[in-house]
Amino acid sequence: MTVPHRAKGSNRGLGLLELLAVLAVLVALTALTLPALTQARTRITGIGCLGNLRQWGLATHLWAADHNDRLPKDGAPNGRSTEEGWYVDLPRVLGIPAYGDSPWRTNPGVRPPDSLWICPSNRRRSNSNNLFHYCLNQHVNGSGRGNQVALSAIPSPAETVWLFDNGRLAAVAGPNNVHTNLHQQGAQILFLDGHARRVPNRIYWDFDLARGRWTAQGLVWSPDGTGASSGAGEPGPMPAFGENLALTIHHAVAASGS
Repeated sequence: MTVPHRAKGSNRGLGLLELLAVLAVLVALTALTLPALTQARTRITGIGCLGNLRQWGLATHLWAADHNDRLPKDGAPNGRSTEEGWYVDLPRVLGIPAYGDSPWRTNPGVRPPDSLWICPSNRRRSNSNNLFHYCLNQHVNGSGRGNQVALSAIPSPAETVWLFDNGRLAAVAGPNNVHTNLHQQGAQILFLDGHARRVPNRIYWDFDLARGRWTAQGLVWSPDGTGASSGAGEPGPMPAFGENLALTIHHAVAASGS
């Protein structure tokens, strides 16, 4: 029997051209799927942030129900209140560890765990003094961290800002502290009726003046109308040393993408 002659080199496997073709296909597939994966991750982290804010909203309403309809006090903006304040009282309602007991708040070497304190989209760690991914609107209770108002006295709770994605440091502040580019060129905001939603940065931020807007569609910062000065945002707390340049770059990048 004659054995068919096998062409020399026919069993050498894939050649260089074939390998290049396979690599090209893989690169093309990666280019097609990567944006979809990025968008999916963005949606997932955004949903997680909204869930956190809604839990804080639920805690606020439960607190008010147990305290003669009064909202919790603001607390010190630097996060050092230990007896009262939103970051002291609301964790008690939810049964979670107090802010003051969390090691990540003053230790930048500790990675913040998944919790209601931490926005999944925010990678910022402590500056060795504090860490608040969410900030309370200081204009609801009025001036003075010991003030309290009745929840039922708020005229437009569905538009009144209560907590929001924090672009700076303070635990309690105003529109100048809203993050400008954390959730698809916007921020998540919790309102006093308990609902939370993403708000595009062009609505709440004036990029020409580099500050928050007092008058913005669907957003009420001061329920009694006080605190605003000629429609401009109040001076926000200054960032810690070294964050000024980062904030300037952050707002410039957000503005270019808006």
